[in-house]
Amino acid sequence: MTTKVLIVDDDPLNVRLVERVLSGETEEPYELAIARDGHEALRRAKEFRPDLIILDVMMPEMDGYEVCQRLRQDPETAHILILLLTAHGSVESRIKGFQAGADDFLTKPFHPEELLVHIQALLRRRVILPVGHAGPKFVSRALAFFSLRGGVGTSTFATNVAVALAQLWQTPVVLVDMVLACGQSAMMLNQTLRHTWADLAEIPPQDCTVELVEQVLIGHDSGVLTLAAPPSSEMAELVTPEIVSRVLELLTSKYEYVIMDLPHDFQGTTLAALDRADQIVLVFTPEIMSVYATKRALDTLAMLDYADERISLLMNWTFAKGGLAQRSIESALGRSIDYVMPFAESLLVETLNLGEPAVLRYRRKPLGAVLEDLAFYLSKPDHKESTPEHPSETWRSVQQRQEQRRKRRKT
Repeated sequence: MTTKVLIVDDDPLNVRLVERVLSGETEEPYELAIARDGHEALRRAKEFRPDLIILDVMMPEMDGYEVCQRLRQDPETAHILILLLTAHGSVESRIKGFQAGADDFLTKPFHPEELLVHIQALLRRRVILPVGHAGPKFVSRALAFFSLRGGVGTSTFATNVAVALAQLWQTPVVLVDMVLACGQSAMMLNQTLRHTWADLAEIPPQDCTVELVEQVLIGHDSGVLTLAAPPSSEMAELVTPEIVSRVLELLTSKYEYVIMDLPHDFQGTTLAALDRADQIVLVFTPEIMSVYATKRALDTLAMLDYADERISLLMNWTFAKGGLAQRSIESALGRSIDYVMPFAESLLVETLNLGEPAVLRYRRKPLGAVLEDLAFYLSKPDHKESTPEHPSETWRSVQQRQEQRRKRRKT
């Protein structure tokens, strides 16, 4: 299958370099098109309909960030993968690129093999759309909750964030249980296993459609749709990385939020899910074994070329006292903790036994507020930056708490 690539750069030498890399001996053939400036890029993106755009940041009149942002805002081009090239490798530049909607970022000068690796990694995340489909009218956000150590709250956070996002933005949210051997997402929502991953396992990936996937989703009153884990380990073994990748492609083409609860490993199905994630939330507790497992996870993700910007750290206090100091943990991990969940063990255990998410049962209590705020923090940038046409009660509560925090900082 030929991959269509649009190269956008005003420097002929840079264009020639990329052309040479993609015209050489590669695993799959590439059909190339070239645009010399931002305006031409926007036009060619609609005419050529590329699978991937390699976009230089430094261009006259309209820089790469603006081009990227405009591509994401247009329903006809919003689904196209975008790789930004720049001579500036600063954290600020990378953040600006990802905020504009870029899928990946590569600093110049680069080795030809490095460019190929980035392209191949991006194409693994490609959304396969029906012929003639103009692409989604939104940019979906896939969140993967992950840890190499069990018992840290990964499934609890995945479930509660899924529910909170559905309540916050009043949109259906898909919760995908990737703990195939013994998943509990459906149990946490008190759902009956009418359908599971096992119903999709034997469908050839190329024959799987979004309509088929939707038939096995289990609805919940909160607005969450669950793709449940199989009822037995034997059935779990039938689920392949290929069908996982295909199903996630289809879900992210239809739903604004897809939340994945991942197992504590790097097996093939887990990697297929991680490849589809826009943000990987690493969950851990403030004790030495969990911190060690988190460091191992960070090192492995870096080795697999997952960008730092795609990874968030969530520390969960599962005990009342005696944990490691946050500063010591951050020093050991070599990065800051993004979100801290305070101790609330007895309340969480109660909700697990009842099959009722804490974010619903304790909506009026601090525990519910913390989970709602976490969901807002992990929301799509365009959602966070604008006021909904019909704001939900959850959205109003989050905004009220943010305003209170702003006032406290000023005093």
